[in-house]
Amino acid sequence: MTEKPTGSADTDITAWGLIKPYWVSEDRWRARGLLALVIAMNMTMVAANVWFNSWQRTFFDAIQQYDFPVFKHSLLQFTVIAMALILLGSYRTYFRQMLEFRWRQWLTTKYLNDWLGDRAFYRIERDHLADNPDQRVSVDLQALASSTLNLALGLLSTTVTLFSFIVILWNLSGALAFHLFGIAFNIPGYMVWAALVYAALGSYVTHKVNHPLVSINYQQQRVEADFRFSLIRIRENADQIALYQGEPAEERALQGVFGHIRDNWRLIMRFTRRFNIVVISYSQLAIVFPYIAAAPKYFSKSISLGVYQQVTGAFGTVSDSFSWFINNYDSLAEWRATVNRLREFHRVMGDQHLREAVSGGTYHGGINLHMSDTQTLTVNDLQLQHPDGTPLSNLGSFSIAPKSRWLVRGPSGSGKSTLMRSLAGLWPFGEGTIEVPAGAKLMFVPQRSYLPIGTLKAALAYPSDESIFTDEACREALTACNLPDLAGRLAEPAHWERTLSPGEQQRLAAARVLLQKPDYLFLDEATSALDPDNETLIYTVLNERLPATAIVSVAHRKSLEAFHTQTILVERAMERAAA
Repeated sequence: MTEKPTGSADTDITAWGLIKPYWVSEDRWRARGLLALVIAMNMTMVAANVWFNSWQRTFFDAIQQYDFPVFKHSLLQFTVIAMALILLGSYRTYFRQMLEFRWRQWLTTKYLNDWLGDRAFYRIERDHLADNPDQRVSVDLQALASSTLNLALGLLSTTVTLFSFIVILWNLSGALAFHLFGIAFNIPGYMVWAALVYAALGSYVTHKVNHPLVSINYQQQRVEADFRFSLIRIRENADQIALYQGEPAEERALQGVFGHIRDNWRLIMRFTRRFNIVVISYSQLAIVFPYIAAAPKYFSKSISLGVYQQVTGAFGTVSDSFSWFINNYDSLAEWRATVNRLREFHRVMGDQHLREAVSGGTYHGGINLHMSDTQTLTVNDLQLQHPDGTPLSNLGSFSIAPKSRWLVRGPSGSGKSTLMRSLAGLWPFGEGTIEVPAGAKLMFVPQRSYLPIGTLKAALAYPSDESIFTDEACREALTACNLPDLAGRLAEPAHWERTLSPGEQQRLAAARVLLQKPDYLFLDEATSALDPDNETLIYTVLNERLPATAIVSVAHRKSLEAFHTQTILVERAMERAAA
């Protein structure tokens, strides 16, 4: 029984833990400056709203008193202030968007580095630690920056507005005196208390009715991402699906995945309907409620029409401020769902070795791969296992010297490809040590090589930058691997995995090897799609042009024995034990 490792600090990351890093990063002063500028503009807008509330009093008193000069002057004031606010509001949005994108850019860079660093992306997929990491990077990071800024700035403006208008409403509304059951009551600033009670009741009901929206929104994002992934798979495998005439099967599968979207969307519709009933009812009542609440003061002639309008306007502002929770409930639910997804993603990137640490296949420490000062790649007592610790194959000890040629043989499922992964440091499950010469350049070529979308030269040079190699060198490598027709297409952009046949892709991978000139070359069924003549050509070219390179090939064809002098025989652990 293995012990579960203690969790790291990243395991319990909070929402603030996701937000804080950017604001203390190398971009912190620019970010803080933009934030201060946006806040200052927001406060100016709040001050303008306070002025407008006072303006209402003057404007409506002028109407009540038929004072045209004051009426005309008030309209002129409003026009000037309104034009200034239009300009201010536009630039406030501009600078907020600038800050939002800078934050998103920084988050994207950081998360891409964490996701691709230490091969976290590989382990997350291999061990199924998180679903749809592409969505977390492309959608959730943008939502985190946008929603956090919108909610935080909105809450700050609302808070300042609330306190500003509470003072106005308290002073204007005065005290409400009345008798109830023979007892005299006097409520100072009664309109403030009315707004508070009104908003508190609305907020409570809204929260109770719509609390499940957090988890439902989380689920909706997940099922939407699953559907997008399924559609992308059809695009990537269009040729195979068409050859199999698998369209009906794919449609059934897509309809099944979309069914999860439909079921979850029905839940969203149900709770949204309840939410809208509450919000619309609250909003409609809010139109008339302040007029009713302030009516006793007006009809007792304690206040003028202008003050009456000012009071109702201030009440509406205070009530809206108190109702910030109601008005932003949907946004808060989506923000929390986004935070939860990013917390999970952050955790698995920080603890992406967790599955390995608790696996039976690493009970004794796993396969230890390290750099050494030796001149040969040395394997000692290597045992390959499944992640659960079940034996796969025993390789023993062997050394791969420069210039040597090794052929890896064995039945299907014996662990030949797994051996390649272990030599690449991708498979820790098992026992033994692998010593790699320090500074040696290792290159692994699978049966189906990865070809990035872009120019042919970029695909040929991958993973190096295409500028490293001259066009002449690229054309010469392509010609040597029997791809003369591609030599003139280096600058052509395309989706090369779809453009080239499997055989052409494998020859392109061989041309890539000629450019990279590795010290150790590992070929995992890298010529399986080639006819015998092209396969012979490729191995002849590799042997002639890379004489100092150690070549290790996984293959089933006996014809390749002519190009190798040594053999690694891979047998299933159970078969070896039986023998």
